Amino acid sequence: MKEITPASKPLKGEIYVPGDKSISHRAIMFGSLSKGDTRIRNFLMADDCLSTIDCFRKLGVQIDVSPDNIIVHGNGLHSLKAPTETLYTGNSGTTTRLISGILAAQSFNTRLTGDASIEKRPMKRIITPLSLMGADIKSEKDNGCAPLLINGKKLNGISYDSPVASAQVKSSILLAGLYADGITSVTEPALSRNHTELMLKGFGADITSEGLTASIKPAKELHACDINVPSDISSAAYFIAAALLVKDSELIIKNTGINPTRAGIIKAVKDMGGDIELLNIRKEGGEECADILVKYSKDKLHGITLEGDIIPTLIDEIPMIAILAAYAEGETVIKDAAELHVKECDRIAAMDSELKKIGGDITATEDGMIINGTGHLSGGDIESMNDHRIAMSFAIAALAADKNIRIENDDCITISYPDFFDTLKNIL
Repeated sequence: MKEITPASKPLKGEIYVPGDKSISHRAIMFGSLSKGDTRIRNFLMADDCLSTIDCFRKLGVQIDVSPDNIIVHGNGLHSLKAPTETLYTGNSGTTTRLISGILAAQSFNTRLTGDASIEKRPMKRIITPLSLMGADIKSEKDNGCAPLLINGKKLNGISYDSPVASAQVKSSILLAGLYADGITSVTEPALSRNHTELMLKGFGADITSEGLTASIKPAKELHACDINVPSDISSAAYFIAAALLVKDSELIIKNTGINPTRAGIIKAVKDMGGDIELLNIRKEGGEECADILVKYSKDKLHGITLEGDIIPTLIDEIPMIAILAAYAEGETVIKDAAELHVKECDRIAAMDSELKKIGGDITATEDGMIINGTGHLSGGDIESMNDHRIAMSFAIAALAADKNIRIENDDCITISYPDFFDTLKNIL
């Protein structure tokens, strides 16, 4: 159990948060499929991304890890080797879904699974489109979840209308499309994060995006390139919230990715009345980055409605936004976020139960939540539900709470941000 006390002084200074989790995963995967050495700087050394490294090592890829960078020694698109054991993806939905698209086209068979959470998360959303491409992929327990049995086959290109706006689904199909015998297209109901499209283009793939549709042509080969991973805006979100909530705070969060398909938290905070500004906006490796300046704004925060196309751009930040809403004035309504039911835990149910424990006025809905801001939260005991984003959100809630907040099972934070409490300690 981790106990966090209310902040006794303003949060000041400049901080760096870890490398982007989504980009770190993809850099390992695409480097493994490329010819040559891919060097990755600012890689996220967290459990989820280490699961991706472990899987590709078991597929015969040499990956060197040092404090300064990761070097992936790729041997080409068709160089993966049959694993001698089950591939274990830990808690990583990104690893599980994306690697399935790659494995579906190989010349060998694979068994793929993860931890208890992964074995409950919906995989039918990738099984269906990959099967339409000719893949032989089955849920071992016939429940639409992992473990997955993937027997490599030749694949056909398809045009797929995805029922969900999910970068993991889209990416799984596009990666299978690298090996297919024709063009593969995915159309989403709303635009999900586009790191796959941007990075694959850098590796030499013939990939295009138009509106809500991404298309890829089969590739003969991909070519290694260096990747400098920007800091993860999902990790930055906790310190954005901390600076907004702790009186007289002023923080700069350096070199943070602000890809428009991920940066909904910036707009949401501005719409709530938060004092947030982007400095030194630039592009690195096709990804937009900036330094984020945040100033104390708790007395100006007010409720908003979040719905529609903005939801995929801040889906992972909704637990933290719910905390901000509890400290704000007025009602915040979050809609169109049913995807939260199938994350590491049911995040709608988790926020409903745990926020109430510390005095929050929240009502769970079928596709989101309604929070009536009271301006303050009491202390108490919180269960993380073994979900890193729930745990970190309540750790930040404690900084402005009336009393201490204690978080059960805080170890889950290592999934995405192993040094979270060290970063927090350095600014308190």
